[in-house]
Amino acid sequence: MVNTKFSFIGFIILFTIFAVSCTNRVKTSDKEEFVEKLLSEMTLEEKVGQMNLIPYEGSNPEELRERIEKGEVGAILKSNGVAQNNAIQKIAVESSRLKIPIMFQEDVIHGYKTISPTPLAESCSWDLDLIRQSASIAAKEAAASGIHLTYAPMVDISIDPRWGRILEAGGEDPYLGSLIAAARVNGFQGTNLADTNTVMACVKHFAGYGASLAGRDYNIINFSERELVETYLPPFKAAIDAGVGSVMCAYTAVNCIPATANKHLLTDVLKNQLGFKGLLMTDWNTIPNLVKIGVAPNDTVAAKMALDAGVEMDMTSEVFIKLLPEMVRKGLVEEKVVDKAVRKVLNAKYDLGLFQDPFAYFSLEREKNTLLCKQNLAETKQIALESMVLLKNIQNTLPLNSNIRKLAVIGPFAKAKKDLMGWWWCKGMPEDVTSVYDGISQTISPKTELLYAKGCDIDSFRIAGREKISEAVSIAQNADAVVVVLGEEYWMSGEGGGKASLHLPSAQEELLAELKKTGKPIITVLITGRPYVLTDVVKNSDAVLQAWMPGTTGGEAVADILFGKFNPCGKLTVTFPYHEGQVPIYYNYRLTSHDFNGKDRYITKHLDIPNEPLFPFGFGLSYNHYEYGDIILSKTTMSSQDSIIASIKITNSGYFEGTEVVQLYLRDNVCSITRPVKELKAFNRVSLTPGESKTVDFKISPDMLSFIGGDLKPTIEPGDFTLFIGESSSSNEQIEFTFLNQ
Repeated sequence: MVNTKFSFIGFIILFTIFAVSCTNRVKTSDKEEFVEKLLSEMTLEEKVGQMNLIPYEGSNPEELRERIEKGEVGAILKSNGVAQNNAIQKIAVESSRLKIPIMFQEDVIHGYKTISPTPLAESCSWDLDLIRQSASIAAKEAAASGIHLTYAPMVDISIDPRWGRILEAGGEDPYLGSLIAAARVNGFQGTNLADTNTVMACVKHFAGYGASLAGRDYNIINFSERELVETYLPPFKAAIDAGVGSVMCAYTAVNCIPATANKHLLTDVLKNQLGFKGLLMTDWNTIPNLVKIGVAPNDTVAAKMALDAGVEMDMTSEVFIKLLPEMVRKGLVEEKVVDKAVRKVLNAKYDLGLFQDPFAYFSLEREKNTLLCKQNLAETKQIALESMVLLKNIQNTLPLNSNIRKLAVIGPFAKAKKDLMGWWWCKGMPEDVTSVYDGISQTISPKTELLYAKGCDIDSFRIAGREKISEAVSIAQNADAVVVVLGEEYWMSGEGGGKASLHLPSAQEELLAELKKTGKPIITVLITGRPYVLTDVVKNSDAVLQAWMPGTTGGEAVADILFGKFNPCGKLTVTFPYHEGQVPIYYNYRLTSHDFNGKDRYITKHLDIPNEPLFPFGFGLSYNHYEYGDIILSKTTMSSQDSIIASIKITNSGYFEGTEVVQLYLRDNVCSITRPVKELKAFNRVSLTPGESKTVDFKISPDMLSFIGGDLKPTIEPGDFTLFIGESSSSNEQIEFTFLNQ
């Protein structure tokens, strides 16, 4: 381990001298002048050292010290905690020649110590302020533990639930995904990157990583330029417009050229077209991967390809630090190309305030008071509550009465804790998590008898513990209602978590079918990172709550919903398939010459299953019923100089206060290219008390009618449009208007 014991007085003296020196240096010159002066003082090796991002895990303490002293390390990932990072930073600012601070980086995906629901879950809240707040909590905790940059948000659009990393995404829709991308960037970065309650965001993976082949990670796939522009670039553009500080390359390729070596993608598109001015880094080891892929014969060529493409920081491979200095001396790379990259690294450190105060993030007291604090836990619980989606609730099975006489809680995930945190739990600990069982036990009346059975085991993807089903059935027969907690273990989704089967693992569906035979009310709670095929689960349940992987306070949130303390309001941001054979399935498919919903043979369908998904994009139930009135337009024609107001009255006809996500979709009826049957263009979260009505207004502006034309540039064509407003993408309440290109 790095030696963290040093003289406190000596440190204060050293720190004060250094801080004053740096502060004066910064105050008397702007960023550009500061960076240029520092760059002019650097040797070639020190320049390349700033481009070198290395993992702390597995490093030898003495070797790490020597490398930092030589200026061979610009940033470190997976080094956490104030004490450790303070000690490492001390080496950089005391013992290296130029005293350039280290930038500490980490995978803070949906929480640092207090873990929020997974990003896909959060997206189902459709609450941009809440999503921003979640990222802000993660940033505060990470920054309090000495972290400067997080590898988030992931903004890859995906329509394939087999892909394990869909749990990191914001859903299948580019419009909503773009809004979420901006919200998360704003949450992580705040309004000032030098604020020690914020971290720099790194948006990933640029670009098209979500277009996975059969749900498998790391595949080199191909998609059209149109798909890139229409689907995959918009969330990155939104993140860039929000001021994101860094971007990470994808493992995948665009036009069969790997992203890390794709100059058109990284320079022409990212930097020139999208206007990104920040730090561009590789993903883990992706420069030498160019050799494995077969586009480079050796690491030297791979390094030149990456540098020429626009890469500025190398994550973990150390190809730059090993090869670039000699490549420059041999004339293979111009030093001005290296200088251009190093400027981006130094600019990032300047923006983070590291030159002004390299120790600003290192306060043991702040770390202690911030991690898992009451406010973070309370806010994270609210995020979990609003992220959960009620999928079924026949005959008002839910909410349960907290005074129920006997309640059985059954299932392999009833007492799970680690699995509630998901794949990216960062520094979260299972002992800090409230399980569903514990959440229920804290909520029910002291007079309620709580029964429990595991029901089956989860042993990889094999069927295990089937012999426990009979015990679970026996316990269920003795209860007034049964809560069945099913799902997947934390590692079954996430990076490298591709799945061919979308049925719940092991004997869980068999367990549920047997419990259904008891005739007791069956409430199924699902702890998953991805959409599963829930056709049989829904059939054998009276109520189904998609709780996702809800984080540290997830069990409390589940209990609050089950017992009516919170009225569910989440809406799906991904389509749930009826059958695996439908995948990929999504709401905004393009119009075809043959009907999608007809009854004869010659339509676009499967012969053996329905065309419709089990649950469409935008779907989610409440304990209320919301009545939608007729759509009223302020006028039926518009031009490029004006807009239309679309209004609709929403009424809460239930007995609970609740929030409805009112969704607006548009269809371009006649267009020069094939267009989707409908596209989400706006939404509004409306809170209503029982019996209350509100009129929701949407402004339809010309930019909402634009599309990517045949020349791959935005355009609008005159003609008729169909407007839909409803509770999900399957709502058919519609009206037409005409756009006149005047």
